[in-house]
Amino acid sequence: MVSAAAVLASCDLNLVPINSITYEEGGQLIQTQANLNALENGMLSSFRSIQMGEYVITGELMMDGFNATLDYGNNYGGVHRVTSNDFNSGDYYVEDYWANNYGAIKNYNIFIAAAENANEELKAKVDVVLGEALFFRAMSYLNLARHFGKAYSASASSDLCVPLVLVYDQAEKPARATVAEVYSQVKADLEKASSLLAGVKGVARAEKPTIDAVNALFARYYLDIADYANAAAYAHKVIDGGAYKLASTAEEMTAEYVNDNGKEPIYQVFGNKSTEGTNANVLWTYYTSDAAHGQVFKPYYIPTQKLVDSYEEGDLRLAAWYDKNEWVQINGSYYQGDFYVFTKYWGNPALTSALRNGRQLPKPLMIGEMYLIAAEAELANGKADAAKADLNALQAARGASLTDATTETVRKEWFRETVGEGLRMVTMKRWGLGYEGRPMQPGAANALNQGTDYDLKVLPASDHHFCWPVPSHEMNINKNLVQNPGYADL
Repeated sequence: MVSAAAVLASCDLNLVPINSITYEEGGQLIQTQANLNALENGMLSSFRSIQMGEYVITGELMMDGFNATLDYGNNYGGVHRVTSNDFNSGDYYVEDYWANNYGAIKNYNIFIAAAENANEELKAKVDVVLGEALFFRAMSYLNLARHFGKAYSASASSDLCVPLVLVYDQAEKPARATVAEVYSQVKADLEKASSLLAGVKGVARAEKPTIDAVNALFARYYLDIADYANAAAYAHKVIDGGAYKLASTAEEMTAEYVNDNGKEPIYQVFGNKSTEGTNANVLWTYYTSDAAHGQVFKPYYIPTQKLVDSYEEGDLRLAAWYDKNEWVQINGSYYQGDFYVFTKYWGNPALTSALRNGRQLPKPLMIGEMYLIAAEAELANGKADAAKADLNALQAARGASLTDATTETVRKEWFRETVGEGLRMVTMKRWGLGYEGRPMQPGAANALNQGTDYDLKVLPASDHHFCWPVPSHEMNINKNLVQNPGYADL
């Protein structure tokens, strides 16, 4: 019989996995509780490995919220400049996003297949972990669709998306499915997960998928396909359950966004300093020490004036996520009080050995997003009063002025509430919007790269870069794949 070992956390879709389990189709992989634990831990590890870090940073830096400093060292340079010469099918971050999501999907698929003939004595426990696997697969495919396919529209049944791989087969060379087919699979997985996880009650900072996490991902799915009634309904299933609370004081913001100990996460991925580390968002908060000034920031990117201006004085987010008092060193010059740096991911001290390192526990689903989904969906569905109530609930908690729910106010709230979470590109894509410029904070002019690819960058809504390229490596080894328009194969 085949025995279970740890599942590989990351693997290219088309390469032979290394240090993975030995898997034989039809073999009974789950014979004991130890087997089940090992496979579940492997999937949790796979999921954690594709959270935060480059998996959220890439979609943020393409857009209009951040400027590259003179010390950015071309980190995410092609992504930020978004030109055909720079952001292409050979981009490192694009390849990682594709390959590592598919590596995780491989592991989920192995478990899903193994669950069919697991030891009957473990059936109840296996079913719960099967629900987790289906949730994970649904999230990976939704994320892949949001980045590599067009926004869901009337042409979804013909628009190409990503390959649908539902059974582990290392020899398979899958073609791209359509956007409609991928979204249909996401729904199917979530429906099964909903049934299997129905008894797993949601709690703040849950370290594994719960029924609330499934409902939150359903809310994302329904918003994407413009089923506004269901998007609002599923968002409210989570909101109205009462398990989560928006931070509404400075102390609660610190607990949430510094110490990872708040009540906003619907799902907060487990991690610790010694053995279960997390990806870091260090490029915003690279921190070092200096003999003359003590500890200093050396950020690669800082907020644009557009982002800063989206907040009012007194907004808790401005105070918690932006700092103007720290010493900053860029290109040999020191600044203090001249401009804001972005500190939403400064770093949890419990995950830090010395200087802050940009490491936080990943929070892939947050209650704030549910209020935004509900407000956007209700407004689109002609329910302005309900939209206003949800928008105002978020604004009131954050200390922002209460407004009517309009297209402009809801989109502004998305910008300032989810900044840094990797949602800026996919929201702009869903709305069919581009941007004109990344206006600099005036006090930072001497510290930033400037020009048409930086602060003056214009990205029309029609720009092909809103659909990421199929990585050149995948194109070279799988001739069944078709490249997205606008990209040359390398």
